Amino acid sequence: MAEKLDTYKFLPSKMADHLRDLKISVNKRMDSGLQGGHSSSTFGASVEFAEYREYMQGDPIERIDWNVYARTDKYVIRRFHDEVSIRANILLDTSESMAFQNGGPVSKMDYGCQLAAALMFVMIHQGDSASLITIDDDLRKTYEPASTLGGMRPMLEGLEEIVPKGTSDLEKSLSKATEFIKGRSMVVIISDLLQDPRETLRGIGSLVYAGHDVTLFHVLDPVEIRLPNAGLIEVEFLETHKKMNVDVDDFRDLYLQRIRQYLDDLRIGCANEGANYILVDTSTDLHDALLKRATS
Repeated sequence: MAEKLDTYKFLPSKMADHLRDLKISVNKRMDSGLQGGHSSSTFGASVEFAEYREYMQGDPIERIDWNVYARTDKYVIRRFHDEVSIRANILLDTSESMAFQNGGPVSKMDYGCQLAAALMFVMIHQGDSASLITIDDDLRKTYEPASTLGGMRPMLEGLEEIVPKGTSDLEKSLSKATEFIKGRSMVVIISDLLQDPRETLRGIGSLVYAGHDVTLFHVLDPVEIRLPNAGLIEVEFLETHKKMNVDVDDFRDLYLQRIRQYLDDLRIGCANEGANYILVDTSTDLHDALLKRATS
């Protein structure tokens, strides 16, 4: 049966159960029949056997191959060529700024890890595949795509080993990801995007131009969006370690004006590039965050 998830920090069973009703698709044509969970004109009405995959809760019981079960004591279901899958590549920013936590229940890094794990689970649960790539100013660690919960193990374990460090250069790392990812696929970027939006958008543009279906999850701490109510606060620029004490009331209006402009630049820029832009803070329920992508 499906592997138990309670041993994983970023994908406990309770959270997985909360996500089982979600379905995510793509709007662009994928390569090699990678269209999503899902019938494809690539194979017409063919019902030729293609492969097995691990049985997961919610799969039709009649699809279980009982001959395989008799030989191996494992539940698997048959997949056919007209049931092709999306390949999702998840790019997770692990730069030092992602360690920040103030107004939210978890750090941006932990939320990003939860979001990555949740997205991988949803894709695999619906019969697709997912891979993980960690990034900062380069591609740091890449994982082989998985199409079963068991295959997710290295990625889930890898998420628990992440220590956010280094600086972020999304234009550079996304351009390298464009070269690294073969074919056309679904690409999801999870980052706090603390750099010039024009640089970020150039990196996103390279992925879109290559034919990928691109979604950007912009993860911020609530205090980065709204600021504390009042008082003196110490601001640390995590990627330079420079600190300064400021009175919130002295720059609130200017900050809020600048943050609105910054978010608008990203949202409008992504729309112009043909990418999905989703803003979440670290208090956003994961189901609600992914529902925004499922309905986009």
